[in-house]
Amino acid sequence: MPVYDVRGRRIGRVKDAALVPLVNSSRVDRYLVGGGDAWLTVRYDQIRSISLKGIFLIDEQLTPYHDDEYMLRLGRDLLDQQIIDVTGRKVVRVNDLTFELHHDGTRETLIVSDVDVGIRSILRRLFQGVLPPRWIRWLQQPIPPNSIRWEFCNVVEPDPLRRLRLNISYQKLEQMHPADLADIVEELAPAEREAIFETIDSEVAADALSEIDPKMQASILESLEPEKAADIVEEMAPDEAADALSELEDETSEDILDEMEAEPKTEVRELLEFEEDTAGGMMNTEYVSLSEDASVKDALQALESSEELLESLNTLFLVDAEGRLSTAVPLARLFIASSAARLKQMAADTLIQVTVDEQQDRVVELFDKYNLLTLPVVDADGKLAGVITADDVISVLRQK
Repeated sequence: MPVYDVRGRRIGRVKDAALVPLVNSSRVDRYLVGGGDAWLTVRYDQIRSISLKGIFLIDEQLTPYHDDEYMLRLGRDLLDQQIIDVTGRKVVRVNDLTFELHHDGTRETLIVSDVDVGIRSILRRLFQGVLPPRWIRWLQQPIPPNSIRWEFCNVVEPDPLRRLRLNISYQKLEQMHPADLADIVEELAPAEREAIFETIDSEVAADALSEIDPKMQASILESLEPEKAADIVEEMAPDEAADALSELEDETSEDILDEMEAEPKTEVRELLEFEEDTAGGMMNTEYVSLSEDASVKDALQALESSEELLESLNTLFLVDAEGRLSTAVPLARLFIASSAARLKQMAADTLIQVTVDEQQDRVVELFDKYNLLTLPVVDADGKLAGVITADDVISVLRQK
């Protein structure tokens, strides 16, 4: 658009425009006007009206443009760039932007309303300056719009300092299902992946990282500072953490382990000692075990203190005084038993178990043959070492 001063004289043409997200996340705050060799900055409050004829000012005190890290420039930083569609759970490329014109009585302002990602917007840009605007709109009529509301878009900024200055947050991503977030991360470039994992909550990052291809897991962890990587790995299930660290160089893996808390570090180190294609390499050390003489009441108390396991828990394990596995109890049986009933009386008819050195193929065969959801793993002395779940087996089969 052309820009005119208070006397109606043309100053120049708009070359770009910018938001200042710290002030307002959607209002166009600055217009960068080219007049000869220099660009001038027009603030939104210096504008009287905006129309197809151009932008008309009420204040001529303009300043030369200089790059400002608090500005998100629409042409340079958004057009043709990848952003995240939070509702559609996908990465999209910005083809164009749609604005709403707001009147406040004395001036008019533009508000970014939609990000256009379809063919309709490509058509407009293709013929801009070649055909009159009314012709372009006529050509666009048969093509349905394809856009995303601005409030449902997430800009990805790799630079931590600029991310802070632009007030860019990834809280919307934290509300996604981990598998959807993982799909998005896999579509981004390495720098953008690192930016997201540096910023989002460690628990969310751990859940998403668990859904990502192992090679990419390694790439992400290597790109992070050891302290941040350790925070994420600590939130992962021990078996998933061990799998992720096993893909790293020994030195990098050690650096991350050194930053971890003592308890998760010990669990992960123990799992790293097992070969990947054995039951020990597949098992998880998160399970609930009780003594052989435990009651339903004891089991319910144990479940209250293991709330974080409830989503995936389906079996309780009973061990003798030496820690040797004696039997397994399906969790569902607790709901039809009295609180005083002994767990041993509700045990599964047949106890199927494997040793830590059992081969991966045999484990998969047992899950298929007996329709298992959980398979206990014991050491050479028969002591319960961990469990393998159906999820672990599915992951193995997917990789094959």
